[in-house]
Amino acid sequence: MSLAADDLLDHPLISERYFFPRAARPRSRLDVDAGDATLACALHRADPGGRVGPTVVHFHGNGEVVADWQDGFPEVIGRMGWDLLLAEYRGYGASTGQPRLGRMLDDVEAVMRAAGPPERLVVFGRSVGSLFALEAVARFRSVAGLVLESAIADPLERLMLRVTPRELGVDPAAFEAAVAARLDHRAKVSGYRGPALILHTRDDGLIDVSHAERLAAWAGGPVTLEVFDEGDHNTILAANQAAYLGALEAFLGGVATPAAPPAPR
Repeated sequence: MSLAADDLLDHPLISERYFFPRAARPRSRLDVDAGDATLACALHRADPGGRVGPTVVHFHGNGEVVADWQDGFPEVIGRMGWDLLLAEYRGYGASTGQPRLGRMLDDVEAVMRAAGPPERLVVFGRSVGSLFALEAVARFRSVAGLVLESAIADPLERLMLRVTPRELGVDPAAFEAAVAARLDHRAKVSGYRGPALILHTRDDGLIDVSHAERLAAWAGGPVTLEVFDEGDHNTILAANQAAYLGALEAFLGGVATPAAPPAPR
């Protein structure tokens, strides 16, 4: 029996071995309806008065939840003049549902529509969040900018570390085809013509720096690649705070976004 790409990516064994959800209640939340799941995201405005600004949509890493990013990060992004939408995944944090890779890719649509017009959004994907950030720019080509931190160039390689095609009931060619159908990162990043910032550490022991180099080489628009000599996969920000935030602020400062529409009277 052959399985469609979405059915194979939603296989419970991939969910069990690849994703590491945990429950945690965010201090504030914006619920996003994803059909068969409610995603407990969070929206932080830079303007205390609530004026809508351009927005960074942040897809966090595996084993992380929205609540992990609510202590200080919204204020940092706010000082750069940007609102922040912290995207949550099904089965993570206070969201309902179970992690299913195919459905999580489809959830990107609902998150992006909740965030606002694509032209006023920068999509930011950290680690496994790069899967969803690249899905966002594939679906919404007019996104104003893309940030990838410790990102994945080859999802098939990462999945094959956790599961084998035989365990999923398919042959290697079928598994490779299913992953390529939904997770062709070369096609996604090369098809996006906006600016991109790629951040990685030279000594990332989980996702080799070659992933960042490939993504930068494939980028379809202007790209800045920052490879830090300090830190690793989970300490890239802490070990390089000044340089990391400086690169992010310079990138966001150079992203062109249209003015916000006037508030309804």
